[in-house]
Amino acid sequence: MDLADILSEESVLFCTDIKTKREVLERLATRAAAATGFTAEEIFAALNDREALGSTGLGNGIAVPHGRFPGLKGVVAVFMKLSVPVDFESVDDQPVDLVMMLLAPVGAGADHLKALARVARVLRTDSVAESLRRANDPKRLYAILTQPLETTKAA
Repeated sequence: MDLADILSEESVLFCTDIKTKREVLERLATRAAAATGFTAEEIFAALNDREALGSTGLGNGIAVPHGRFPGLKGVVAVFMKLSVPVDFESVDDQPVDLVMMLLAPVGAGADHLKALARVARVLRTDSVAESLRRANDPKRLYAILTQPLETTKAA
């Protein structure tokens, strides 16, 4: 699974005005609502419920909040880069500045897990994370996220 299969250019955000984890989840939910047909409130509730089970902050400034929805046609992603990292209660207690939200259909176990694995692999590649942190333009962020992983070292 390539990130281009689940992430559209319109679903890449660079945010300068977010200060809390809640604001991150709210903004992601608002953007995802346009792509899914679910309301921002429904998406936020699912993301917030998942966070209540344990933070999706993976460490190294990366978080992958996610949720499942009945009737969703496929996995949908929204990426957000923050200009100022926020506390995400991550496993390493470090603030987060790179966030990839994933929504998956209920019952899409394999696809959801493949998407989570792909996102984690891409974002945990040092050269990719470094390139993302240097870029502020959503088009450039999208290009970095969707290029083949082997070529990201040159980005």
